[in-house]
Amino acid sequence: MKLPIQCLFSGFGGQGILFSGKFMAYKGMIEDKFVSWLPSYGPEMRGGTASCSVVISDREIASPIISTPDILVAMNLPSLDKYEKIVKKGGTIFVDSTLIERKVERDDVNVYYVPATKLASDNNMPTLANMILVGKILKVRNEYSEESVRAALTKVVSAKHADLLEVNMKAMQIGASYEE
Repeated sequence: MKLPIQCLFSGFGGQGILFSGKFMAYKGMIEDKFVSWLPSYGPEMRGGTASCSVVISDREIASPIISTPDILVAMNLPSLDKYEKIVKKGGTIFVDSTLIERKVERDDVNVYYVPATKLASDNNMPTLANMILVGKILKVRNEYSEESVRAALTKVVSAKHADLLEVNMKAMQIGASYEE
C-alpha cells in the first residue's frame, strides 16, 4: 500500500459515512499503521450533511485535516459538487451512481461509478451502500482480503449488532466484485 493515503467520505447523514471511515481507520490500525479519523456532520444527523476524513500512514500523522484527498467517496450530489475540485491530481473518486447522475468533470483523476444504493437494495441490504463502496475501494487499491476485512469489521460492528457482521461482509464482497 502506498502511504500516506488520505480519504474523504461524504454524503447525507444516515448513509453510514462515519462508519465507513471508522472501518478504514480500524483496518489501518490492525495493519500496524498510524491512523486518524475525523468525523464532521451537520446539526441534523439523519438527512444532514456528513463527512469523515481518514488518514492512514506508516509515519506519525501531523494533522487529521485533509485539504487534498487521495480518495473521495461521494454518496450524494452535494458532496461531489463540493469536493470534486479538491481531490489530488491522479487521485480517485468513487461515486454512488444510483444517487448521482452527473459525471465527474475532471479528467486528471480516476473515477469509479458504482450504483451502490441500487446494489444494496437489490441484495436486501438497503443501509449498506457505504460498505459496498468501501469494498470497491479496497479492491481497486489491491487491499481486499477476507481476513483483513473481517478483522476490521469485528472492531467496528458492536457486540450488540454482531448479527450484522456477515451482511457487512457480503456488502463488501459485492463492492469488491462489482465491475462497471
